[in-house]
Amino acid sequence: NGMLEKLGGTAGNIAYALSLLGEKPIIAAAIGRDYHRYFDWLKQNNIACDDIRIIDEELTAGAYITTDQSDNQITGFHPGAMKHPVRFDFNRFNPEECLVIIAPGNLEDMMSGAIACKSRGISYIFDPGQSLPMWEARQLVEAIEGCRILISNDYELDLIISKTGLDKGALLRRARAILVTLGELGSRIYLPGGETGIPAVRPKTVEDPTGAGDSFRGGLICGL
Repeated sequence: NGMLEKLGGTAGNIAYALSLLGEKPIIAAAIGRDYHRYFDWLKQNNIACDDIRIIDEELTAGAYITTDQSDNQITGFHPGAMKHPVRFDFNRFNPEECLVIIAPGNLEDMMSGAIACKSRGISYIFDPGQSLPMWEARQLVEAIEGCRILISNDYELDLIISKTGLDKGALLRRARAILVTLGELGSRIYLPGGETGIPAVRPKTVEDPTGAGDSFRGGLICGL
């Protein structure tokens, strides 16, 4: 788990979970001139690096996560290469044969990715996560509009509601579903017709919660 965070971040975690489940994930992200060890790790785990943009004048983004005994976390972050947009080409894909997750990264990429998916009829999951403080309300609503699933933890959903002024009902008129992760309490799915609680599988041991949400997303995407 620690290796995933050091060598993958959100994109690497989700891609790794998907590769373990037999899928062929594609990562669209920017990486710095220290890319060699990241690419080595990705290739060892059969994850393609072809669509990762190398920014020679930057180092890779760095996140330093402190976790307390109750699994609360605070993160120190430096964007590095992530400041640069990837400008991923969505025209290569058949909308009926792919599913996109838009997760924390360069805001320009996140916004343009949502627009590109909608214009091409590509189903996408919107997962703003740690990027939420940087979004303007209007752009956040625009990215949510038309997504297959809006996914967040309970704190992030409260932040979305506060920032946009939209309650769950209003959000569900823009997203087909809302999926909220609740840590050891499992998750909850909200649909226009009601809501369903999903219990958590009890782990044998808990060593570090970092990356657990990304693993959850990998399983969700594989199931869909």
